[in-house]
Amino acid sequence: MTDTAAAAPRKPLVKTLLGLLVLGMLRVTRVLPLSWLRALGAGLGGVLYWLVGRRRRIAEINIGLCFPELDAAQRRAMVQRHFVLFVQAWLDRGWIWGGSPELVRRRLRLTGAVGELQSTAPTLLFAPHFVGMDAGWIALTAHVQRRFCGLYARQRNPVMDQWMAEGRRRFGEPHIVAKNAGLKALVSALRAGEPLYMLPDMDYGPRDSVFVPFFGVTAATIPSLSRFARMGGARVLPILSRLTPEGYDITVLPPWQDFPTEDVLADTARMNRDLETWIAEAPEQYYWVHKRFKTRPAGEPSYYR
Repeated sequence: MTDTAAAAPRKPLVKTLLGLLVLGMLRVTRVLPLSWLRALGAGLGGVLYWLVGRRRRIAEINIGLCFPELDAAQRRAMVQRHFVLFVQAWLDRGWIWGGSPELVRRRLRLTGAVGELQSTAPTLLFAPHFVGMDAGWIALTAHVQRRFCGLYARQRNPVMDQWMAEGRRRFGEPHIVAKNAGLKALVSALRAGEPLYMLPDMDYGPRDSVFVPFFGVTAATIPSLSRFARMGGARVLPILSRLTPEGYDITVLPPWQDFPTEDVLADTARMNRDLETWIAEAPEQYYWVHKRFKTRPAGEPSYYR
């Protein structure tokens, strides 16, 4: 047997053991007072900042492109703060998905146009990639007595995949659709009156994407809000999740007016413009470790070389 063949069966075992180790840690830390848990996240976030140089560089490039007015020290401070918030939000998943229902509802504060969530009109929930995006989903399903629909992408680690899937289903019997299930299942859910939780603000590659500005930089963006709103006759409600010392503030904004239009490109550009405004209110909480500008128009070099 070659070394390569011998190593192959070990990979699933290593992933399983690593997943069990992480879950064991989160089962211990979820009972800590929130202030202690956040202090632990601050320490681990500082360590992670120095350990994961590739992701740190991606965040530095993204922030440099989106906030060119910041000097090097300010950009570095924002990236460091982002890593702290990223780890704090990850540790919070322990109590979000495993804490008592009373504790979860107390720490996840749902405010804003909450009454709009009870409407029977087809509804898209635009949930940008802030570090608290999972808290936002749980807040909706824990506080609002109706069935929501969400997308789920299978994780490579089987232990983590099961944990995350079960955590996202813990309240309200939500309708979870696999990411590769196609449009029909999602449009059917919309027309059946299930608000659809969507996170379309990342770079998902050239397929089905359009190029529109994001902080003044051309960015590949999927126009799903506009297309689903048109196909399902749906309105769009933004959902903003903010990590706070007390837990999370999840704000439901009023439905967008005059959306969708006949111009998919203009609709998608509007999505990015509104997102820029929300990011500017708490820039460290956006998901900067993703290659947001990975896909370039033909002939343009990569920003991440």
